[in-house]
Amino acid sequence: MKSSLVAISAAAVVATLVTGLKDRAALQERFGIPAVKPAPELMMMGRIKPSDAPAGNPDFNAEAVADKIEAITSPQPPAPDTPEPNAAKESPAAPQTEAPQTAGEPAPAPPAIVTPPPARQQAAASPQPDVDESALRYFASRGDKVRLQAEISRLQALYPNWVPPADPLAVPQNRDKQLEAMWKLYSDGRYAELRKAIADRQAADAGWQPPTDLLDRLDVAEARARLINASDLKQYATVVDIGAATPSLLTCSEVDVLWRVAEAFVRTERSQRGQDAYAYILKNCGDPAERRATVEKASTLLDYQPMQALLALEKPAADGGKEFDAIRDNLARRFVAESNEDPKLAIAPGYIARLERLAESEGLASDALLLGWYQLRRNNPADAEKWFRAARAKEDTAVASQGLALALIARRAPQEAEDVMFRWRADSDNATSTYLAATANLMALQPPADLTEEVLHRVAAEVIARKYVPTAQQFGWYARSLNQFQTAARWFETALAWKPDDEPSAYGLAVTREQLNDRKGVLDLQRAWAGRSARIANLEGTPVSNAGAQPAKPPLAPQQPVQPAAAQPEPEVSVRVAKPAMQTLAVERGPRRALGCSTTIDAEQLGPSEALSRGWCLMEINRPMEAVPAFETALQSPVRKIREDAAYGQSLAYLRAGLSSNAAVAATKAPQSRQRAAELQVAILADRALQAFDAGRYRETLIYLDQRAQLQQERIDLMVLRGYSYLNLKMYDDAGRIFEAAAATGNRDATRGLADLRRITHPDVND
Repeated sequence: MKSSLVAISAAAVVATLVTGLKDRAALQERFGIPAVKPAPELMMMGRIKPSDAPAGNPDFNAEAVADKIEAITSPQPPAPDTPEPNAAKESPAAPQTEAPQTAGEPAPAPPAIVTPPPARQQAAASPQPDVDESALRYFASRGDKVRLQAEISRLQALYPNWVPPADPLAVPQNRDKQLEAMWKLYSDGRYAELRKAIADRQAADAGWQPPTDLLDRLDVAEARARLINASDLKQYATVVDIGAATPSLLTCSEVDVLWRVAEAFVRTERSQRGQDAYAYILKNCGDPAERRATVEKASTLLDYQPMQALLALEKPAADGGKEFDAIRDNLARRFVAESNEDPKLAIAPGYIARLERLAESEGLASDALLLGWYQLRRNNPADAEKWFRAARAKEDTAVASQGLALALIARRAPQEAEDVMFRWRADSDNATSTYLAATANLMALQPPADLTEEVLHRVAAEVIARKYVPTAQQFGWYARSLNQFQTAARWFETALAWKPDDEPSAYGLAVTREQLNDRKGVLDLQRAWAGRSARIANLEGTPVSNAGAQPAKPPLAPQQPVQPAAAQPEPEVSVRVAKPAMQTLAVERGPRRALGCSTTIDAEQLGPSEALSRGWCLMEINRPMEAVPAFETALQSPVRKIREDAAYGQSLAYLRAGLSSNAAVAATKAPQSRQRAAELQVAILADRALQAFDAGRYRETLIYLDQRAQLQQERIDLMVLRGYSYLNLKMYDDAGRIFEAAAATGNRDATRGLADLRRITHPDVND
C-alpha cells in the first residue's frame, strides 16, 4: 500500500515540475486574451517542464515528500512531548506565522529536499526569497495532499530560487488561531465570511495585515465563483472578461473553468477561440475522463470541420485502440445529424459506415431515421426509402412516415406516399405539407392513376379543407384527362377562388371553357389576364371539339343508378374511365436537351430542335395545348426525323386534350412509321368512342370500338364502355355478357355495371 502511494505521489510531485509562468503567456497568446498584470497561478501541477525546475535543487527527494504526506493522513502512535527543535531559529520578523512543529514527528528530520549551500558566499549569490508559507503549513497540518502539492508548484513557479521543505510537518505551525480560522473559512468555501473576518480583525488591530497568499487565493476563488455564476446565467461576455482578468484559473486543474470559457467564446461568435480552448485541454491535460468530456462538450458547440481538428489530437489507448473510441458512435450520430441540416456538408464515409453498422446491430429507429434523411437530402431516394422503411418497422411515427413519403414521391410513387401519410396528415405542419404534396403528385401522374372513389373522396376532402391550390389545379387536369370537362372547370374555378393569381389554373379554366364552347367565359379570362399570360391571350385560335360540349358526371360523385325503363325515360349512364390514348401509347423519342419549360415563351422564337424539346417537356408536365405550337414550329425543320417526331408529338398533345379530330390531322403532317401510325389510329378511335359515348351517341360508340378492336385487343375499361353502350341501347343480354366477362377480371366498374343491369331488368328484387 505504501509503495503504491509512494509511486503515485512521486509521479504527482514530478508532474508539478511541468508548469511555469511561461505557460500563462502561451495561454494568453493561444486564446487571444489581452495581457494583464501577472497574478499568482494556483493549482498548476503538471505544467512545469523538468528543464524549468530551479537549478539549485538537484537533490529533490519525491519519495521523502510522499512519505511525509502519507504520514499526515496515517494514524500516529502516541509520543511524549518533545521540545520544539526549530523554536530558537524562528524569525521574529513574522510572528503571525509562527507555530509549533507538530508533535510526534521524530528527530532528527529526514534529509532536506535540496542540499543547503556550504558557504556564506554561495548563499549570498542565491539568497532565499521571503516566501509566505502560511498556506503550505495549513494544508500540511490538515493532510490535504492535493492542495499541498499545488501550493508547492505555485510557489516554485513564483519564486524559482525557493527551496520547498523536505518535511511539510517540520514547518512551524501557526500560533495565530484567528489566521487558522481564516484559512478554515477559505478551505470551506465561505468567502464572504472570510472577507468579514479579515475586515473585523483589521478594524480591531490596525497593525495586522493578512497574508498576501490568503488574499490572492481569496481573489481567485471569488473570481471562479463569479465566472461560474455568469456561465450559469448565460452571461458569456462576462465569463470571457473574468477569464482574461484571472489567467490563473485557466489551467488543467480548473478544467471546468476552461470548458466554460470555451463555451463563452463560441456563444459570443468567436468559435476559433473556443476551438483553441478545447485544443489547449487536449494538448496539455492528461486526465482521460476530462479529455473525453472535452470532446463531447465541443461536439455540441463546434461544427464538423473544427471537430476533426480536435479529434486529430487523440492519443493511443492502452488496449491498442484510440482514447475516443468509447464516444465515437455518438460522434458519428452528431456528425450525420449536422450533415442533415446542411446537405452541402460532406462528412467522412467512415462515419456513415459506422452509423449503418449501429443501425443494423442495435436496431434503433433513430439511427435509421438519421440515415434516411442523410440519403434523401443527397438525392438517393432508393437508399433513403430503405432506411425509412426500417425506421417505420421499428416505430411507425410521423417523422418516419414523412421521410418515407418524400422518398416515394422522389421515385414517382405518390400513390403509396399518400397512403403512408394519410394517417399522419394532421400531426404537424410538415406532415400536412408532405401529405398535400403527395396528393398533388398523385393527381398529376401520367397516365392518370386508377384511383378508388375512397381515395378520391378523402383527397378531395383534405384539399378543400386546406384550400390547397396545387392539388385543386391537378384535380382539374385529372378530370380533363377523363373527359369530364365540367368537373375540371369547377376545380379550376375553385383553385382560382383560393388563389386568384394562379396562372396555371386560369389557363386550365380557359382551355376547358374553350372545349365547352363557352366563348364568353374564355373572353372574360382573356380580359382578366391581359398582359399577364401570353398563352391565355393566344388561346383564341385553338380548335375545339364538339364532343366537349356534352358535360360528364364528376369523377368524385358516386355512380348514379340507372332507373328502370318502365318507370322512367331511357337513362343516360356515365362512367368514369381513363383516357385510352395515354394508356396505350409509348412515347418513343431520342435524346433531347432539357431546356426547361416552366415559363411561357413564344415557340416561334425557337429553332426546330429546341421547339421539339420544349414540346416534349410540356407534355411531361401535362400542358398539351402549349405543346401544340411548339411541335408546329418543329414541323418546319428540314430534318425528316424532327418532322416525324413533331407530328407524332402534336397528335399526342391533341389526344391528351380530347381533340381526336385534330390529332388525326396532325398525324398526316409528316410520314409515320407503321408502328406509330397504328398506335395513333388505335388511340384516335378509342378517344372518338369516348366522345361519342359522352354525347349520348351509343351506336356510334360501338362502331368506333369495333374498328379499334380490329387493330388491337380491347382493354377492360373499353369493354365496360361497350357494356354501358349496350345497356343504354337496351341490349341487355349483350350488356350482361360484356359486364360478366369484365367483372371476372376484378374490374369494379364492370361489377357496378352488373348491378345497374340488375336494377333495370329486375327492379322488384331491389331494395
